[in-house]
Amino acid sequence: MRHIRKRSALLTAISAITVATAAPAFAEEIIIGAATAQTGGLAPYDQPALAGLRMAIDELNAKGGLAGKYKVNLIIKDTRSDTAQTATVTQELIDAGAKIMITPCDADPSISAGQLTQPLGIPSLTLCGSAPVLTQAVGDVMFGTYPADNLQATAVADFAIAEGKRKVFLLTSPDATYVANLPEYFGKVFEKKGGKIVGRGTFTMNQPDFSAEITNIKGLAEQPDLIMTAAYEPDFPAFIQQLRGAGINIPVYGADAIGTPTIKALGKLVDGVVYTAAGYPEAGSKLEAFNAAFAKHAGHAPESTYEVNGYEIGLILDEAVKTAGSDDPKAIRDAIANLKDFEGITGKITYAGTDRMPLRPVVLMRYEDGEPKYVETVVPAAADVPAP
Repeated sequence: MRHIRKRSALLTAISAITVATAAPAFAEEIIIGAATAQTGGLAPYDQPALAGLRMAIDELNAKGGLAGKYKVNLIIKDTRSDTAQTATVTQELIDAGAKIMITPCDADPSISAGQLTQPLGIPSLTLCGSAPVLTQAVGDVMFGTYPADNLQATAVADFAIAEGKRKVFLLTSPDATYVANLPEYFGKVFEKKGGKIVGRGTFTMNQPDFSAEITNIKGLAEQPDLIMTAAYEPDFPAFIQQLRGAGINIPVYGADAIGTPTIKALGKLVDGVVYTAAGYPEAGSKLEAFNAAFAKHAGHAPESTYEVNGYEIGLILDEAVKTAGSDDPKAIRDAIANLKDFEGITGKITYAGTDRMPLRPVVLMRYEDGEPKYVETVVPAAADVPAP
C-alpha cells in the first residue's frame, strides 16, 4: 500500500482515460478496467503503480497487445479514495465491458470492487493492496500483487530479532486493514522468535495529535526497544515528529507505505526507520534497467517500487493470456492462479499453491543520514508467516 505530493501530467489522470498507443492493427480488443484513486489519500500509492501498469500496456500494445493478439483498452476511473465510490466506478467499468479489473492499493475499497467482480468471474488485481485477508474476503477472482502484509511483517520481525530487539510496542488503527493487522502479524512472529509485546496503542487515522499514545509509551513499566507501526501519510510524519519532539528516541519500524518521497523529505528525523519494498535496483539488475526505462517513459524517475509493481501486473496479465489462449475471464483467472516462478522484474513471482497472495522476495530498507539505504533481500520461511 500505499503519499507522494507531486504528480506529472502522466500521473494525474482524469476521471476516465483510455490509453492510446500508435500500435499495429489488432484483430481483437480486451478492456481492462482500472478503479483507482486519482485523488484523496490513496492517490500517492495508486498513481505510481498505475503509471507502471500504463507503461507495460503501452509496450505490450506496441507489440500486438496481450499475448500479441489482444489490444488493451485501459479505462481508468477515479475512486476518490472512497470505498463507496470504488463500488460505483467498478460497476461502471463492468458495464463498459471490462474483462479484467484493477483495484486500489488498499483492501477495503478492493473488497468493495471484488464483491461486484466475483459473481461475474472477472479476474481482479489490486495495484498494491497487501492485506492477506483481501483474497479471502472476496473469493477466487481476487489477486494480490505486492508482498502480503504477513510476509512483510515476518521479514521485519526476523530482522528485528537479528538486531537484538526483544521488547516492542505495537501502534495500530482500526480504520484500515493494513494499519490494523500488519503490526499484529509482526507481533506474532516477534513473540514466536523470543520477543515480547510490552504495550499496544491505537489511533484514529488522519488525526494530527499523538500525545495520548506518546504519554502511553512514556508510562510503560517496561520500556520497548522498538515501536512497530503500519501508519502511513499523513499519520506517520505526524507521529514521528511528535515522538522525537517528546525526546523519545526508540527506533521505529514500519512497512512499504513509508518508502515515499514525503517520508524521505523528513530527513534525519526518520534516521533508523526500517521499512519494506518490493525490490532494490542493484547494479546490473532488471530493476535498475526498468527504472531507467521508466524515467525515459514518464519524464521522471520512479518514486518507489509501486511503479515496478504496476509494470509487473502488465507482465503477469500478458503471461496469463498467453497461457489461457483466449480473452475468456475464467481462463485468465485460472492461468494467474497457476502461475509459478514467473520471472518478473524484481524476482520470481508465484501464485500456484497460495491463496492468491503472491510468494515473492521482500526488500528491507533503512533511512540513514536522511537517505534510504538498502539492507537486504529476504524470502521468509513459509512456516514462519502467520495465517491471515
